[in-house]
Amino acid sequence: MKRSYLNLFAIAGMAAGVATFSSCNNDPCDDANCEAGQVCVDGDCIDLDNGNEIISANISESTTWTADKVYQLGGRITVLDGVTLTIEPGTIIKGEAGSGANATALLVARGGKLMAEGTASLPIIFTSVADEITPEQVAGGNFVSPNLDPTANGLWGGVIVLGKASISASASEVAIEGIPTTDSNGLYGGSTDDDNSGSLKYISIRHGGSNIGSGNEINGLTLGGVGSGTTIENIEVVSNQDDGIEWFGGAVNVKNVVVWNVGDDGLDTDQAWKGTVDNFVIITPAGHSFELDGPEGSAPGSQTIKNGNVYASDISDPDPEEWKVSGDLINTDDNSEVSLENITIFNAAPTQQVNRTDAALVSFTNVEIQVHSTVTLQDHVNGTVPSGITEGTTSRADESVFGWTWSKQAGAF
Repeated sequence: MKRSYLNLFAIAGMAAGVATFSSCNNDPCDDANCEAGQVCVDGDCIDLDNGNEIISANISESTTWTADKVYQLGGRITVLDGVTLTIEPGTIIKGEAGSGANATALLVARGGKLMAEGTASLPIIFTSVADEITPEQVAGGNFVSPNLDPTANGLWGGVIVLGKASISASASEVAIEGIPTTDSNGLYGGSTDDDNSGSLKYISIRHGGSNIGSGNEINGLTLGGVGSGTTIENIEVVSNQDDGIEWFGGAVNVKNVVVWNVGDDGLDTDQAWKGTVDNFVIITPAGHSFELDGPEGSAPGSQTIKNGNVYASDISDPDPEEWKVSGDLINTDDNSEVSLENITIFNAAPTQQVNRTDAALVSFTNVEIQVHSTVTLQDHVNGTVPSGITEGTTSRADESVFGWTWSKQAGAF
């Protein structure tokens, strides 16, 4: 697969262990002028033999990735049906740059399993190849990128987990967003709601979301038809170009989530996902804090989102034109089925609203909004203010469990 580097090193600086070689005959787009193991970036041949273990083929037999190595995704790598990929605590996985059909990602196909169980002291980190973070740094308890800003996004793809649980879509199985439809490993959905795709614990996913087409980026963590037998807890997504986490149907529960600086929505649900998010923090998404869509087909699916803090905007600058303001606070459809419980939205800017509060199957319980000083609670609600939405600043999330995250270590809360 030919690699496309999207001017990566001009954006993020030279990655650790990367050397610069002779000019590519003034042709920055022609890898053919470079030696084996090099690519052409900004007119120079770059040596990618940086000691990482490059993964360039699908995972076709069960294997383990160990913390003493850095694994480099050389393309869209799929854990195939019937295969288990185990990732040890403290392991770093770095994705090469790429877009379109060449976007890098770790894809777990239906029937495959990802056993990626980090710990609070040794999280598993998915990031860009331009990130200089090392296993030694992680082992020492420092989980902050040493060279990339927490706003650098789109430098690789993301993590995609697919399962056999039911979805409400145009068919019982469809192709997942972010993967070319020609790849049959991208199909998800079925009728097994307790399907088990593995276990994801203490995982930080950073700088992803590369584009595969117009308006079609990869989410930090995509869950398509993932069943309730799957364990997902203690997840961080930092600076993804698209959504932090997006569910497409399925029945998996998720707890202890941090989403910081994503380019679209914090949490996005589709196709009648039937599960719960419990204990979360969302920090300054560029899109909506919550994008909670109704089913596309006729199958129902009620979800619960509870115990969370949302820092909707950065409004500390005295000049409003310099504020970082997200989109809607809570965006639903007329047919969305969701219960929002024990959530506080801090730093609401005057223009930010909760919409469609009259949707028949959307309920609000102990939802508080820190109302901006220039407006009233009504200004933050598009429609009648339900009894479950009030003005307030009560912390609802247990933020003490997020000490292992880059966001917490960087003081983003």
